[in-house]
Amino acid sequence: MIKLQVIGHLGKDCTTNVVNGKNVINFSVAHSERYKDASGVQKEKTTWVECAYWTDRTAIAPYLKKGQLVYVEGNPESRAYQKADGTSASSLSMRISSVQLLGGAKSDGSNEAAGSSSDEGDNLPF
Repeated sequence: MIKLQVIGHLGKDCTTNVVNGKNVINFSVAHSERYKDASGVQKEKTTWVECAYWTDRTAIAPYLKKGQLVYVEGNPESRAYQKADGTSASSLSMRISSVQLLGGAKSDGSNEAAGSSSDEGDNLPF
């Protein structure tokens, strides 16, 4: 088993759907990393992770809004594809096993109480 852990901000509000009778919450998480290249120029690289959280605990969905800082963990999947212009690209997605809110949304700078959700038997309201 491979487990991936990501801390980042949601790129847009989540969507909740029912697929084959099961609930799924979909959202994307961006993780940005700053570094200096060989010539000393400051650079920033952002990695996007498309997330699918299959759960009956959909009470967390209203809190998964654009800019919200989250911790997610789950099983990663990568996919190679060709863009419309013919260039090769790849994407990273995860099947989420646990979600934890890490404070206020990026845009408001607040540090509100955080909640979490997982399918591992915790007693949280989510």
